[in-house]
Amino acid sequence: MADVARLAGVSSQTVSRVSNGFPGVTEETRRQVLDAMRELGYRPNSAARALRRGEFRTLGVITFSLSTMGNIRTLEAIATSAAQHGYAVTLLPVAVPTQDEVNGAFSRLGELAVDAVIVIMEIHLLDAATVSLPPGVQVVVADSDAGDRYTVVDTDQAGGARDAVRHLLDLGHETVWHLAGPEDSFAAQRRANAWRATLTEAGRTPPPPVRGDWSAESGYRAGLRLADRPDCTAVFAANDQMALGLLRALHERGREVPGDVSVVGFDDIPEAGSFLPPLTTIHQDFAEVGRLCVEGVIGKMRQRAQGVTEHGTTLVPTRLVVRGSTGTPRVR
Repeated sequence: MADVARLAGVSSQTVSRVSNGFPGVTEETRRQVLDAMRELGYRPNSAARALRRGEFRTLGVITFSLSTMGNIRTLEAIATSAAQHGYAVTLLPVAVPTQDEVNGAFSRLGELAVDAVIVIMEIHLLDAATVSLPPGVQVVVADSDAGDRYTVVDTDQAGGARDAVRHLLDLGHETVWHLAGPEDSFAAQRRANAWRATLTEAGRTPPPPVRGDWSAESGYRAGLRLADRPDCTAVFAANDQMALGLLRALHERGREVPGDVSVVGFDDIPEAGSFLPPLTTIHQDFAEVGRLCVEGVIGKMRQRAQGVTEHGTTLVPTRLVVRGSTGTPRVR
């Protein structure tokens, strides 16, 4: 640092301010210091800086599944937002969602020197007390029903499902069938509960749900069963991947979409507009979920420094995107 200061003609304190990104340095001086760093091959020692500050500028992310589209897009959004705040991300997938595995994951992240942790927990764990997070660690949980014990950021699952069902009822369909997600999924349960409640409030009897596992293949298998029911004119699929398999099954069975059966998905994946027909779906703002997770966990670190602890749930709104897969039912 002293060599850089001599070459740039500034003080070591100015070099420190530039290397740490602090304000109060003119642009001309900043350029001089950066030019001197490049000429001398100087790079700040991040480990020493972390020890001095007591922070590592790294966020840990624990996730129990990298196979679902929602988790992948949430993770991408977290990494993007963390980088904008000057943080790196350390990812630690957990294969088996048990208390021992969670404790082990937090221990490993501690060894990897992270400042706080974001947990992408889409399955029922925290609300059932099957798993608890270690005390003293600053944590934000994405996509879970963790109640008041943790800070939670999630999509408004129920609101999106209500919009999907109401859209189909408003088109004139007598009822709406549901292609549900896996039983251990918090998001799937919230969407299924809202589907059922919306039909009941409208005076309609909910048909028995057909369950998949988020994959297009499970949507196809479920779709073959639904296609054989002439009373099925509208289906709300709990995600776009299962809706894709459903569309294939309906096509193979000779059921036109939306002429014979209207279909609504959930997620609004980038390919949804390229389905045949283009898929009406519920848009999730994954970028906003990721941003709020990162800002939430950074805020919790500041709260800890001030001796404050706050929890709560933030719901990110959804919106209905109407495309070609929904329409009025044919007159029988």
